[in-house]
Amino acid sequence: MALVLALATLLATAVLVAAMVPASPAWLTPAWAGSAGAVTISTVFTVALAARTGGRPVVFGGLALALGLAAVLLDDDRLSTGAAVTTCAIAAVLGVMTTVPAPRFRHAVRECLLAMLVAAVGALAVVGYAPVVAVARFEYAAFALALAGAFVLVYRLGAGLHGLGRRGVLVVVVGAVVLTGTLLYAELLRRYGTQDLVESLLDGVRWSREELGAFPRPVESVLGVPALVWGCHMRARRRQGWWLCAFGVAATAAAASSLVNPMITLTEAVLSVVYGVVVGLVIGFLVIRLDLALTGPRGRRTRARAPEGDVAVRPEPPRGAALL
Repeated sequence: MALVLALATLLATAVLVAAMVPASPAWLTPAWAGSAGAVTISTVFTVALAARTGGRPVVFGGLALALGLAAVLLDDDRLSTGAAVTTCAIAAVLGVMTTVPAPRFRHAVRECLLAMLVAAVGALAVVGYAPVVAVARFEYAAFALALAGAFVLVYRLGAGLHGLGRRGVLVVVVGAVVLTGTLLYAELLRRYGTQDLVESLLDGVRWSREELGAFPRPVESVLGVPALVWGCHMRARRRQGWWLCAFGVAATAAAASSLVNPMITLTEAVLSVVYGVVVGLVIGFLVIRLDLALTGPRGRRTRARAPEGDVAVRPEPPRGAALL
């Protein structure tokens, strides 16, 4: 089944990309091509997520197919927008669930990039539904659904609340604080920031967009990517790493919703996600090094970390198998 899902994803992705190219010939990308690709991705991702998390792929895949077809055939803006939001959330959660434990930082980078790639395919499907959106509301709704879904699954994968331990509780509390602070960042600046501070920060954003082509999303670079990288790294050692990975949907949901804003170009949307990944990987690297310095084996740095990575072999099912 994994091969069939992979082939269907590649085909649907190619169709969606072709539908986004203005110069594509009509015979190659008919008017319904984008909708067909979006429904295919929604169905395939739902089947993959259900299979990965021990659910019922046929039941949920059939439901996703029926809802996707209804949204397309009935041509109702509310249905198409709802399908787009749901697809965005499913892609964000699937991106996190496809990861495996990462004994070393380079493995964690690989898992992060894979999760973001899954979310990027979801972003194409979101656009394929042609939703009519208020961008901020769409992003918040998709992120809320993804975060709720991730925590429901992680509750089972992390052995419930009793599996948290002191370390897990600390991780969840810190993650929640960072998430709340990041989401309230703009509002706090607007209400309580001085005019000079707000203008200096806006000048930095404008400079980044003009000189670098984009500005990274704070929730992705400060929370999502570091949490995903550190979580995959921790999962090779402790099951509490799953609770960290749940916050990784802050990155994958941002990537999956990156193309819905009609006010920014495709290039800027892509660069914004890429810059967020780069900044997040740097933060994640520093956090992992701090974690190893506080909890890893003692001794000289090179000699201590190599054995620590070799014994970080906490078992988990392989990528293509069910986690539960």
